[in-house]
Parts: sequence; C-alpha cells; structure tokens
Amino acid sequence: MSLTVALQMDPIHSIDVHGDSTLMLGLEAQRRGHKLVHYLPQNLSLKNGTVTAVGHGLSLRHEHGNHFDLGSEEEFNLAEVDVILLRQDPPFDLAYLTTTWLLEKIHPQTLVVNDPAWVRTMPEKIFVTEFPDLMPPTMITSDLRQAVAFREEHKDIIVKPLYGNGGAGVFHLRPDDENLTALIELYQKLGREPFMVQRYLPEVRAGDKRIILIDGEPAGAVLRVPADGEARANMHVGGRAVKTDLTKRELEICARIGPTLRERGQIFVGIDVIGDYLTEINVTSPTGIQQINRLNGVTLERQIWDAIEGRL
Repeated sequence: MSLTVALQMDPIHSIDVHGDSTLMLGLEAQRRGHKLVHYLPQNLSLKNGTVTAVGHGLSLRHEHGNHFDLGSEEEFNLAEVDVILLRQDPPFDLAYLTTTWLLEKIHPQTLVVNDPAWVRTMPEKIFVTEFPDLMPPTMITSDLRQAVAFREEHKDIIVKPLYGNGGAGVFHLRPDDENLTALIELYQKLGREPFMVQRYLPEVRAGDKRIILIDGEPAGAVLRVPADGEARANMHVGGRAVKTDLTKRELEICARIGPTLRERGQIFVGIDVIGDYLTEINVTSPTGIQQINRLNGVTLERQIWDAIEGRL
C-alpha cells in the first residue's frame, strides 16, 4: 500500500545527514513507495475544526550536502494524510504542547507517531519517574533549599533542565563545587520551569547506553562514551559511539517499561541507561538509529516502519 507520510520536524536543511534518525525514517518510507511531505511545527494550524499544515512535497537522499529536494509550497489537510511522524526536537515548551493538542484532533484516524496525547503527558524526564525503583535517587524541584539538602545527602550530583535535550544545560557538581546556588539562580532567570537533580553515576565514564525500543521491544543499543573532560555522553557534545550488547539488567528494564510504551502508542522510543539505572525515556524525537545500524549491520528504520504499518 502507498501512504502519504508527513514529517513534522525542524528545518530539513539543518540535519546531520550521517546521524539523523528522521532522515532514515523518511528514506525507508520512500523506499516503500510512500509519498513524503515536510512541514515545520510553526506551520501547523487549526482552521474551523480542520488541522492543516503549509509545507512541501519532499524527496530524500543519503548524500551529505545534497540530501533533499522540496516541491512547491502547498497547504495540506492533515486528516487526509496517513501517517505523521512527530519529530521536532524539544524544548518541550508551550509551542511544542500546542502541536500535540492539534495533532490529537486527527489521531488515530491519521496515525501520529508517537501518540501525541501520551507524548504530551509523559515528557522524558517526567515519564521516567513512573519507575522510581529503576532510577538513581532523583528530585524535581524549583526550591533551592531542597536542592541543597539533596546535595548534602548525595554529595556528587547532576543538575539539568527538565525540558531540554541533547545534553544542553546539564552540569556535574562535585561535593566541593561552589556553583549550585548560582546555577539554580541562572535556571530561574531563564524560565519558571523546575529542574532535575540526580545523584551522579560515576559509571557514566564507561558510557551512557541508548537503547531503542520499537513498539515496546528492545531492538538495538549504542554505548555513548563521553569525551575526556566531559560529564555528558550525548553525541551532540562529542560522545563516541561504541558497539554494545544488552545486559541482563537492561533487558529487565526494557521488560518493565515495554508494555506501558506499547499501550500508550509509543512506537519509537529511546531510553538512556547508566550502569544499572534508567535515567531518561525519550519519546519526543529519539535518536540513535544510524549509529546502531552502522555498528551492528541492522536497519532499525525497517523495523519501525513494520510496526507503523502494523498499526495501520
């Protein structure tokens, strides 16, 4: 069957051709004979009860510097589209939330991946707290006094924005670091959102493992090893991709969260595991497909599209 597939994502010209997961999903859709449409989140509208987007027809190639062609601009009735891939990056702000409210009006008649109502309800650093026994000691707060008390208890801590991504704004504070108060004051000046404080896991020096789950089942993993002198393992900040296998503990984590992901329509999810602890469940725009494919000789995008077509 030939489908019309819309990619709701950030500007197509700015992606990393050798690392972007949305590119691989689009290429696989194209390989299956599906028609691609691209639009930006800010071009999504609700007019008299109809959800529309101004965008372009799209063709893709896996060629650096020559990876896309756009057709002429047109307005699409998204109720007439078969699948929408919700793939823009956070920040998970009111603009992001609004897109989920609008897309919810057409889902599941138009299948939105991932289910926008549950994406809105379970952003990565909030959803993971449904499984506190799988996590390191963690606090979400806006209260400096609470953060200070948490640090007095756990000594070595990580502080990070609640709704960021890609490792931006993540700080490792050692017991003798004097910057906790200044850092929280900075967060408070930038916005009213709470922040997350976690006990630092020294196992991160050996790597932060990204595990891809497809329809609730583990499908592949990559170990992201931080650069020297860096506390963050994200690829955006110089993390190195290393081939890895899943441990017994990681399979147990996947088995615990998998049924919930499946029930809530989260077809493509990336979780982060450090040592024996689950730290995040990424449902907004998870990455890692290309790194896992290269290291393991697999094609995760095919498995994801099998799951999408199975839902249809």
